[in-house]
Amino acid sequence: MDFSDVWHPLFDLAWLVVALLAAGAITGLLAGVFGVGGGAVAVPILYELFRILEVPEEVRMPLCVGTSLAIIIPTSIRSFNAHRAKGAVDMSILRVWAAPVVIGVIMGSVIARFAPADLFKAVFVVVAGLSAIRLLFGKDTWRFGLDMPAKPIMLAYGWLIGVLSALMGIGGGQLSNLFMTFYNRPIHQAVATSSGLGILISIPGALGYIYAGWPHMADYPNVVAFQLPLALGYISLLGFVLFIPTSTWMAPVGARLAHRLSKRRLEVAFGIFLLLVCARFAASLLV
Repeated sequence: MDFSDVWHPLFDLAWLVVALLAAGAITGLLAGVFGVGGGAVAVPILYELFRILEVPEEVRMPLCVGTSLAIIIPTSIRSFNAHRAKGAVDMSILRVWAAPVVIGVIMGSVIARFAPADLFKAVFVVVAGLSAIRLLFGKDTWRFGLDMPAKPIMLAYGWLIGVLSALMGIGGGQLSNLFMTFYNRPIHQAVATSSGLGILISIPGALGYIYAGWPHMADYPNVVAFQLPLALGYISLLGFVLFIPTSTWMAPVGARLAHRLSKRRLEVAFGIFLLLVCARFAASLLV
């Protein structure tokens, strides 16, 4: 018996487990620091993982997005509770956004059932690219107004955040942070309030991606990573289980850091990371 035939798969599996646990920790930390669900980190890492596992390109990106939304559920709950305990969450904004955000998520999930794989990458590149520009070059003078806009505009923003978040696999924090700071809200309040969107987006989004991916599982019977018990529709149960422990552990740590430390260096690092991810997905769109 050639022991290399046994040790190589075991080594690869161990490496993937460690990588997913580490990625979960980074995801949780960013969820707390930036008020995001961590999808901007989880999606590109899962994309490379599923590429290694030879998941077909046609379902790889939606599988990443759906898994990311599932991962965000416990992370966003812990992050939101930590920020709310400090009294930093503006619940009035969340109440206005609740219905349109959920409607947008449901619509995004329906789109996911029929959309080509490149659509997910294109949305990720555009939104993450704008977020990176804001993080790296944004100034306090970049404003749409000095106060939050009228309710119809708020409802429209909420719907757009829901749709784009569902297609990107993010908790909506990047988009709502941009929106609130452009309307003169303090960054710490924007971060704290944005953490609540993760709950409104991730739960219906995860259920929607189970629905969207379920009929496609039968089209790829030989792809183990896209079959029960390792997957449920467009949600990888393996990725979900391995991300959860460290992401939920680190989310409160990130929330505490957000209220104690200067965010500039973290913003620059996160902005550069987003640009690298944009370049990676843009390159795959052009191939």
